[in-house]
Amino acid sequence: MEILNLIRESFAHHIIFSAGLLLIMGFIMGHLSEKIKLPSITGYIFAGILLGEAGINLIHADNIDQLNILSEITLSFIAVIIGCEFSFTKLRAYGKKVVIITLAQMFLTFGLISAGLIMLGLSTYVAFILGAIGAATAPAATVVIVEKLRAKGEFVDYLYGIVALDDAGTVILFSIAFAIASAEISGTEVNFWIGLIHASKEILLSVILGITGGTLIHFTTRNSKNMGEMKIITLGIIFLTTSVCISLHLSPLIANMTVGMLLVNLSHKNIRIMKALQPLTPPLYAIFFTIAGTELHLKIFTSSTALIAGIVFIIMRAIGKYSGVYATGHLLKLKPSISNWLGLALLPQAGVAIGLVLFVQGSSVVTEASPAIQLQITEMINIVLMSVFFNEVLGPPLAKIAIRKNLRRR
Repeated sequence: MEILNLIRESFAHHIIFSAGLLLIMGFIMGHLSEKIKLPSITGYIFAGILLGEAGINLIHADNIDQLNILSEITLSFIAVIIGCEFSFTKLRAYGKKVVIITLAQMFLTFGLISAGLIMLGLSTYVAFILGAIGAATAPAATVVIVEKLRAKGEFVDYLYGIVALDDAGTVILFSIAFAIASAEISGTEVNFWIGLIHASKEILLSVILGITGGTLIHFTTRNSKNMGEMKIITLGIIFLTTSVCISLHLSPLIANMTVGMLLVNLSHKNIRIMKALQPLTPPLYAIFFTIAGTELHLKIFTSSTALIAGIVFIIMRAIGKYSGVYATGHLLKLKPSISNWLGLALLPQAGVAIGLVLFVQGSSVVTEASPAIQLQITEMINIVLMSVFFNEVLGPPLAKIAIRKNLRRR
């Protein structure tokens, strides 16, 4: 304990120390996880839990806030990678089926979570918000596992397509649910169309920014043979696209997915851009998931209300995701190996869900609400955090099993 206290007093305040500690501990725990046949992501998350408040508390909270910029960068990379899988050739082959499966699992998940929590006694507006948040998936976990296994093929094409469309759909669903909730909290008339227009505007502007960024990258790198120059230009434009989205309260995920989709469809040569950036991704993935682990607090399991509601949330979400994909997959006559396993690969949940719940917490409607409503919002946050903890620890191993069942090497 004395050594830990000495480290806290002497070094823990320094952000570079925190970054180094997160990387080293993430590497160690990730390596140990792979030794017992678990994804390295699970080890990264446990490393974060160990270093954070729930463990030995060696990472200063202020440093985590500053290091979250690396999380934004990582999510930007992940979004571009997903977008690069959206070639028009694949869209023509799978596009309609991907849309149907995405909508089926998204609305089924929303409905089951909302109904389950209302039956449990939660307020309707809280249940609707949680239902919308539960529809979100975690693209980061999906991409890391696919990259690690070097998987490709029809299963991965469907998986990337659903993950991408699911996040776009979740933005619309959440905006509508939050518009209804805001009206109920403030006592004003519910305006469904304002929520829908706001969500559509956010997606449209994000896509326009993505098209602009992708076009700039393509035309400034298409004649370049210098990999260093391509890295500099691509990173600069991705960073600018992400920062503009954040500043304008748009979706960096949707914008950067559009960047990737545009690049891969403008020219197959643009794949070299992603290959140039590949060496940067392992440390970003490690620090991203380790930071996510530090933000998980085990004290959420001490509240009986949050615990019961969290269990219902987790079960209903899992049933919605798996059953939605399973049923529509069989109706659309997908291969049984895809229909039977694809739903398991959608269980991981992290950044998008946390981002949405923090948006609710910080909105003026909630901050100006009564203490009773703010207490309900606090319970809602705990439910989401509990689900994130569970799905980020057990979701990646299940996703890895599903991908392995359909594995083809790159």
